[in-house]
Order: sequence, then C-alpha cells, then structure tokens
Amino acid sequence: MSIAENIAHIRAQMNAAAIEAGRDPKEILLCAATKMNDGENVRQAIAGGVDCCGENRVQELTKKLSENAYDGAPVHFIGHLQTNKVKQVVGKVDLIQSVDSLRLLNAIQEQAAKQNIVQKILLEINVGGEESKSGFCVGEIYEICEKMTNFPNIRVEGLMTVPPICQIPGENRKFFQEIYQLSVDITTKKYDNVCVKILSMGMSDDFRDAIACGSTMVRIGTAIFGARDYSK
Repeated sequence: MSIAENIAHIRAQMNAAAIEAGRDPKEILLCAATKMNDGENVRQAIAGGVDCCGENRVQELTKKLSENAYDGAPVHFIGHLQTNKVKQVVGKVDLIQSVDSLRLLNAIQEQAAKQNIVQKILLEINVGGEESKSGFCVGEIYEICEKMTNFPNIRVEGLMTVPPICQIPGENRKFFQEIYQLSVDITTKKYDNVCVKILSMGMSDDFRDAIACGSTMVRIGTAIFGARDYSK
C-alpha cells in the first residue's frame, strides 16, 4: 500500500480504538516518526494527513529542514538529544518530546533564552525503569516539575514514554495507565510552567492500547513507511 493508504488504515484503527474507549477520535494526534525516511516520503505523509512529523536524529532534522520537507505540518524532535546539539534543535521544532534530564533542561533553557523564545517540551519518562533507555524515573518527575519555575524559557506541554517491548498483546497497558495517572496527579498539583495537554505514547505495535489508556498522540513509523533498512 502507499503511504497515504497506510495512514488512512492507521486513522481507521485510531478512530475505532478511541470510540471503543469512549473517547473522541479528534483528541488523538498522529505523529509520523520519519527516521530514515527521505524528504519525499515525509511530504507524502504530510499530504496523507498526519498531524505532525517526529524526527529522531539531529542530522536528519537539519537536512530535511533545509529541503523544506516538513512544510505543511509541525515538526517535533522525538529522539535522544545530546546537550551539544541543542542549539540545532531549539527554535527549529515546535516541540521537543524527549527531554530526559536536568542537564538537558538547563541546555535548552540557555539556548531558548539566547533566542528570546519559549521552547515547548515533553518530559520523557522511563516508565519501565530500563537501563538501556533514557528518561526520568516516575518517582523523580514531581521534583522536576517543581523546578520548572526556574526555566522561564521552557514550557512543559506533557509527557512522553517508550515502554518495554511487550511479548504479549496488551501487556503494556499497565505502563500506559501509569503514565496517564501520573499526568492526572501533575495536573492536580498545578506546577508553574507545566500544563499536561499531551500524552505521547504508543507506536506501531501498541498504539491501540495506548489510546485505550489515554494517549493523545501516537508516534507511528513502520506502519506508515514500512520497515526501516538499518543495513544502510
């Protein structure tokens, strides 16, 4: 199937999952994870109706921006961001989804202040406590939210997570539910510079479960573009 046909198929599944959960399908955004896809594929995804594009690598982001590949849709950064590459991302993307450390927050604040802008971000949560993944521990997120008053050039728009790879369908629902409850708790506490409007969780294999548990944005790559060829 074409990229547009894949997107239509995903939209149908998203809508069905939302309705089954008693939710309005319009509440859930589709982010195309564009890693290892060229500018033409990105343009096809935007034409096919994705809500935004999510880039994992700074080098790819810079190249595609120079090609105007993202025209017509917001672009997010969704990969691990090194502090020495912050200046190549801040102000270039609508949202940085993968803010995973206090050190990174400091670097983003410094660069955003230089540009006199407010950079929107999501706090990445390592919900499974996996050593191989970056992200804040669930237990430390309240302390981070309290500190956001010290970052006037950053606005927390929500949370993002990548749960452990599940072996059994539905196995990740407990992680998605945990992040949803965390978002409720954060909202109740009313921190400065923090407004949890976005829950970015769910990818090609588990986005239906994520939607059932409250996700407002799913990040889909393989189901839109096909399997990535890592041999390249």
